[in-house]
Amino acid sequence: MSIMKSENQTILGEFIILGFYNMPQMKSSFFGLFLMIYIVTITGNATIILITLLDSQLHSPMYFFLRNLSILESLFISVTLPKMLEDMLFKDKGISFLGCAAQMYFFLALGIAECFLLAGMAYDRYVAICNPLYYAIIMNRKRCTIMATFAWVTGILLSTRQTNLMFSLRYCGHNTINHFFCDIPPLLKLACTDTYMVELEISLYSVCVLMTPCLLILVSYICILAQVLWMRSADGRRKAFSTCGAHLTSVTLFYGSTIVAYLLPKSSHSEDSDKMLALFYAVVIPLLNPMIYSLRNKELKAALRRSLTSDFWLPTRLHPMTLIPASEAKRIRVSKQLRNH
Repeated sequence: MSIMKSENQTILGEFIILGFYNMPQMKSSFFGLFLMIYIVTITGNATIILITLLDSQLHSPMYFFLRNLSILESLFISVTLPKMLEDMLFKDKGISFLGCAAQMYFFLALGIAECFLLAGMAYDRYVAICNPLYYAIIMNRKRCTIMATFAWVTGILLSTRQTNLMFSLRYCGHNTINHFFCDIPPLLKLACTDTYMVELEISLYSVCVLMTPCLLILVSYICILAQVLWMRSADGRRKAFSTCGAHLTSVTLFYGSTIVAYLLPKSSHSEDSDKMLALFYAVVIPLLNPMIYSLRNKELKAALRRSLTSDFWLPTRLHPMTLIPASEAKRIRVSKQLRNH
């Protein structure tokens, strides 16, 4: 154990992440399972990123936000899972004080960014259903970029304060974190100073970060529901609900698990349930999101089928900043030749 000496006590220089310490016989199985989850998650999200970039038919605000979400989810799972896999392979499960701070910072930054990005996606669905005639004007490229940038920057700024609060505490004595990664609740238990004020400020931060975008999402869906109920066409109502279904599922899974983990009293759940919740929102949700947004999305599935054609990935010469399927470029060239003749 790496330590630093102070006047009256030993200050920790590293932490030991226990992970699945109570199930050593399952270590090989867990390693194979989590490695497969990581590969599938990265592959699924990378596919959505590429398809929404290269297919001109998916250059809309909804897929712009979906692309940002896929980038975020790929980074989110990469903050925790590679370290978990490393700990399963080697006996040394230590993480330095600075490494622990960095892991917490990026985990919080990406989690906060996802909260506000999901709110932006809810607003996009609200405009599409409640103001369809003005959708292209309201959700223009500049506004979408500002909304996505706001989500990322908010995550970066708010996580800085929370990480500073946690690592301004003094840690001494036990250095074992009964968790999968450096998260706030297990680290608070290791602090050997009074944590009341820090816990109070972090709780206020958590309420603001989680509940502010959650309320925006709730208001958006109340307006959507009111608009859908006014629709006379059953087919119109079905289409409206289908466009919101994937996002609503993603919101329910993410907010349900994080609110239980960070806002409910700690006495209401044990350390083992905390770990299972963390495993769900840090590992399982990034795995599920590509499936949630692609299985029932006809446009995305059609784009995936088009991507399997041999000429889809060939670049076009129409514009250096725009990539469209080569089949479309070929059609344009043929039409030009016909006009010339």
